[in-house]
Amino acid sequence: MTHFKHLIIGTGQATGTLLGKLIPTGESIGVIEANRVGGSCVNYGCTPTKTLVASAKAFHQAKRGDFYGFKSDNLTLDFSKVLERMNEIRNGGSNGLASWMENTSNVELIRAKAHFIANKAVEANGLKYTADNIYINVGTRPSAPPIPGLDEVNWLDSAGLLEVTTVPDHLIIIGGGYIGVEFAQVFRRFGAKVSIVQRNDQLMPKEDQDVAKAVQDFLEEEGIAVYCNANTKIVQIIGLQREVKIEVEGITKVLTGDQLLVAAGRLPNSDTLSLNNTDVEVNERGYIKVDQHCETAVPGLFAVGDVNGHGGFTHTAVNDAVIVLDILYGGDRTIDFRIMIYGLLT
Repeated sequence: MTHFKHLIIGTGQATGTLLGKLIPTGESIGVIEANRVGGSCVNYGCTPTKTLVASAKAFHQAKRGDFYGFKSDNLTLDFSKVLERMNEIRNGGSNGLASWMENTSNVELIRAKAHFIANKAVEANGLKYTADNIYINVGTRPSAPPIPGLDEVNWLDSAGLLEVTTVPDHLIIIGGGYIGVEFAQVFRRFGAKVSIVQRNDQLMPKEDQDVAKAVQDFLEEEGIAVYCNANTKIVQIIGLQREVKIEVEGITKVLTGDQLLVAAGRLPNSDTLSLNNTDVEVNERGYIKVDQHCETAVPGLFAVGDVNGHGGFTHTAVNDAVIVLDILYGGDRTIDFRIMIYGLLT
């Protein structure tokens, strides 16, 4: 059994902030990561998607030459180059963070899946690890709504869509939230036909109605089909096509496309940790319950980032880590004192 002063499970954005303060202390630090180092933002979220947004915007603007007074005929998209640029940037971020840990004497990076065997003890790759302080930073994952037939269809989540090697002919998106809207505009600008199926009466239901309406207007101006108040009845695969049957205000419509993105919410990864072996509590949605210092019901066991349900953004994950570090060293910062801000990016 190996004992650390600090043990971090997961390498999302909060981890870098924690390490920045903990490494200079010289205390022993273990970091366990089952997947790509860097978490969702670096690998599947902000970094790759904003890279795609930039490429899509550049291509879109170039095609508007007539508007700006020059000819832009015969423009072609090299999607492989777009993906190469995206992967270079996101892999650089992931590899850079991994290299930092691997080349720091008081940090041990453990590439394995962790689960708790006691309040302050975890197992990974058959080895047991304990620590004075443990920080859970395992984030969230895409969830799928209970749509008949969805389990039998090879659908994509936001991470899977980043791995496609060709622009879809018709991309159908179930979910009109931030992720669905962003990918809709990106792939429409790359040349795909795009349809958004949204069960609410507006896109991005957390936004003010006028904001949602403005976004829908400019998406439709670019040729994206938006179906709000749409109930997805069934999903089927017909040959190589995905067939999505929807009902909008009593009218049934069938959408047929070669790729299906499901962007209808996320679930916390707390259920992967065997928390039943601890005194840690989760709420009805699976998010880990924490106090105003991000500490769980177990003293010295913290939950930071998306998995605690108090943010869901890169900057709130970072602020969680700041709050934890502050309390460890005698401060009094709390979640209550932070002012939540965010940006809607389209």
